[in-house]
Order: sequence, then C-alpha cells, then structure tokens
Amino acid sequence: MGPEVVGRLRRRRGLTALSSAARAADADLARNGGFESGLDNWSCSAGTTVGTPVHSGNAALRATPAGSDNAQCAQTVSVQPNSTYTLSGYVRGSYVYLGASGTGTTDVSTWTPTAADWQKLTTTLTTSAATTKVTIYTHGWYGTGAYYADDISLVGPGGASTGQPPAAPTGLTAGAVTSSSVALSWSAVTGATSYAVYRDGAKVQTASGTSATVSGLSPSTAYSFQVTAVNDAGESAKSAAVTATTTTGSTGGTPDLPAHALVGYLHASFANGSGYTRLADVPASWDVIDLAFGEPTSATSGDIRFTRCPVAECPNVESDAEFKAAIKAKQAAGKKVLISVGGQNGQVQLTTTAARDAFVSSVSNIIDTYGLDGLDIDFEGHSLSLNADDTDFKHPTTPVIVNLISALKTLKAKYGSRFVLTMAPETFFVQLGYQYYGTGKWGGQDPRCGAYLPVIHALRDDLTLLHVQDYNSGPIMGLDNQYHSMGGADFHIAMTDMLLTGFPVAGDPANVFPPLRPDQVAIGMPASTNAGNGYVAPAEVVKTLDCLTRKANCGSYPTHGTWPALRGLMTWSINWDRYSNGEFQKTFDGYFG
Repeated sequence: MGPEVVGRLRRRRGLTALSSAARAADADLARNGGFESGLDNWSCSAGTTVGTPVHSGNAALRATPAGSDNAQCAQTVSVQPNSTYTLSGYVRGSYVYLGASGTGTTDVSTWTPTAADWQKLTTTLTTSAATTKVTIYTHGWYGTGAYYADDISLVGPGGASTGQPPAAPTGLTAGAVTSSSVALSWSAVTGATSYAVYRDGAKVQTASGTSATVSGLSPSTAYSFQVTAVNDAGESAKSAAVTATTTTGSTGGTPDLPAHALVGYLHASFANGSGYTRLADVPASWDVIDLAFGEPTSATSGDIRFTRCPVAECPNVESDAEFKAAIKAKQAAGKKVLISVGGQNGQVQLTTTAARDAFVSSVSNIIDTYGLDGLDIDFEGHSLSLNADDTDFKHPTTPVIVNLISALKTLKAKYGSRFVLTMAPETFFVQLGYQYYGTGKWGGQDPRCGAYLPVIHALRDDLTLLHVQDYNSGPIMGLDNQYHSMGGADFHIAMTDMLLTGFPVAGDPANVFPPLRPDQVAIGMPASTNAGNGYVAPAEVVKTLDCLTRKANCGSYPTHGTWPALRGLMTWSINWDRYSNGEFQKTFDGYFG
C-alpha cells in the first residue's frame, strides 16, 4: 500500500469519525413526547391523557376537535440555526396532523386521512440562519371525532438552551390563609422561566413569578403544596412540601341547612298541568322552597315584581295572609323559603347601574314583604352574555355581568351571613365553558357560552347552593373529553364532577375555574317526564348519588374524587313531583333517610 492510498484512507477515516460525532450530537428535543407526565410541556386546547390505547408506555394523548377548535396540542422547542431535524410521532384516528411552525424557512406538516391503528407520521424541517425555536404540534380536524397521539419526537442538534432543567425551588412557605385559598411564595431559581404549583400531587396552576394563590379550597381542610421550576429543557423536581389548613370561614349562610338537602321550585305565580300547590301543603321533606317566579317589568328595568297566582288561574290559591303564615310555619320547621327571579319567561338584563339599583331595591322589597330567607337566581335565555372583549372569567367587564355581581354582593351585605343565595343556571352557561367561553378567540361563538362562570366565581364565598339544571340540555363535553347526554346517571355524574373538580375554561390550562365545595352543590333533575327533558328514573338517581358520594356504581365516567358532603338534589318542580305521587321526594328520602 503506497503513501497516497494510506493518505486517502486516513482522510476517509477522518470523515467517518466526524460524521459519527455529528450524529452523536443529535438528540430528541421533544419533552414528554410520550405523554407519560400528563400534558406537562404541552399546551392543548382540548386534550387529555389516557391509559388506553397507547403506542408505548402507560399513556397517550387523546384530543377531541369541536366547533371551531381542531384540538391542537403544541410545544415550543429550542433548536439550532441552519440545521435539519426529523419530526415523527404515532397517531390514530381520522385526519390527524403532525407538523412544525416557526422554522424560518418552510413550515412543514404531514397527516393521515384515517388510521384505525397506530400509524407513524414523519417529516423533516430545516431552520433558517436566525431560528432558535420552533413549535411542534399535532391536531385533528373539525367535527371528525377524537384522535390519539404518542411518542412524538424531534431529533436533531440540540438548541442553545436544551441543557438541564432548573433546580428544584426552595423556601416554599404558606402565607395568608382563608377558608378557600392559600397564598404561597418561594425563592427564585436561576434559569427558570416559570413555575408550576401542585396541590396534593396534582398540578393546579402556573406562575411567572415566585408567588401564587391557590383558590377554590374547602374550609377546615389540610392541603399539601409543592412547586417546580420550568425552562425550555423541562421541569425540575418538586420542592419540599408545605402543608396549610384552611380556616373555618363562611359557610355561605347555611349553618342550619341539613347535611343533605332537598330543593324544589313551587309554582307560586302561575298554574300549569301539574296544578297549584298551596305552600302549607308542601311536604316536610323539602328543605329549600323556591317561589317561582319574580319577573322584571321589562328585560332591562331591573324592577322585579312577584305576583301571586290569581284565583281565576288557581282556584285553590291561599290568601296573602295564609301565604305569609305558611312561610313562617316552614321557617319554624327549619325550612328556607326563597324568591326565585327569572325563569323561562323572565329575562333580566342589568345593563345599567340604574337597573342594578332597581334590582336590589325591588328584590329587597319582595324579601321584606314576605319575610323570605333569600334569593335564587334563575336567569335563562338571553339574560347573561359576554361582550366580545370580555375573555377572563376572573375579571369580567360586561355590564350585565358586573352589575349582577354587584347587586348580589349588596344584597348579601344587607341581610348578613344568614342570607341564602342559590343559583340555577343551565349547563350551557356553566359546563359548556370547558370548551367555549363567550364569542371565543376568533369570534363566531354564542356570547352566552359559560356566561354564568364569572358570577359564580365572584360569589363563591357567598354562594349557598349551585344547582345547575341538568335537563333541557344538549350534549356537553365532560372532563374525560367525551360528550355526555341527558337521560342517565352518566350525565349527572359527569356534570357534577366538573363542578367539584374544577376545569380549564375554553380548554386553557392556565385559566382554571376552581372547584366548588361539595356542600355548595346540589344536582338539578326534572321531577317527572312531564317536568322537562332529561328525566331519569329513581334507579339512575341512586346510581348518581352512589358514584359521587361513595364512588360506587359509577359506570364509564372516571370521577376525580368522592364527595360524601354533596349537599343534595334540586328538582323542577314540587308541583310536578306531587303530580307524580312524590316519586322524586321519596327517592331522596329513601337514600339520605
């Protein structure tokens, strides 16, 4: 072998060694690409993790497009300029996309029209001379159902900040504690771009600084908190835990409600096919009696009037004196009698401060005239909606929302801690907020979507009971990202679990509606097939209560807890239940005794 051949061989060996070193520098830059740590590092509009089906490991992504949302899950990754990367992942479902944006050259994507089983998608991308970050994503297509993704990777040269995650935070302490919140603070961590807060092991919120207040807690309850530090490389280990116990606080004006209460509406201003029931004839099982309805003189006046059913319509109606005496007798027996404002025909829009003040004055007059215990808000139809620029349920700006909150706080302050405040929104105004809030980021949604959420949140420390109407409802997506329909225990379990667990509003994990206390929640059901759509038989009512209070008979929906302190049931209506031989009342009494 001559010197020239040896030289060529050495040069080739040198090239071979250089190529191997370059390949060794490549790394998988996608963080939590197998979704083994839930949705950590991913931002998803409508996604969750599931244990089956999976491509590998113990978890995969499941995301469900709906409406104008294609259920995108994305993360931003640090990369090197002028470099080539391979993006791949396994998907199943119809019209599933995998892609990258922000490359500085040509953004790329690949997709499959249908994949009954796991199918690998692969594409390559090249960054520009100025690109240091790209966003990788997966999404489905509108109205095509859920899709799955797993083992997503982006392989290529590591970016400038793809080193180690930050160190775990230190100095975590609990500050101000109330009956429903705990303030936390911790020491700054070098290199951290944000922090994640954990409550009892579950991530509940993120923070850009070194403090956060965790709200939506139950009174007199001990909680354990930890925090992690986050940067482009990932999330640190959890900090040392700190424990804090919430104060006893207000119980929303319910110190003498029974542990489990039965709530019903009494047709007091009208009659229908169920017949008129005199207040004195309401069975003793009913703990909260809502007089239906107080209605406004006009939609925007705020002037609420309560007119009792006339003799021509209700031949057996009692006199005013008998009615007031019956109220006192119910109260002496430990019952609460409220005026319910709104209903199907009572549109109430407090568009001005004058309407707000008229509402406070006129409702106070009704309460004082009849000696009532409080107020039920049953705003339906177009009473509540959100302006296009009102996007944060924690800081509403729409006048009808702001004025209602102000009016209710004024009434609470006027009558004190024993004032009973309840609300009976439809699912459209509450649980639908998990998917949609107001007109949405791109407009076009119904502005009433989730419109009760800012009212409930602002009054959560004063709210006695929330009993959402789990009837006359379309299908609603639960926290399992499945649609649930009326007619069985599953619907009530899913809708109630959302209230007791909390949920990201419009799918934003950084904007979570905190859970309500179980003693604040009752489940709204029709008393009979005549009362409304969504009737469930007594056996289904029992299944619902079993699942939520004992985690038994739960069916397919995976609840996020067990709530033996669930307050009880609400129904429309007492009249319809009497018409049906008291079936609803008997089911409640048989269950709770």
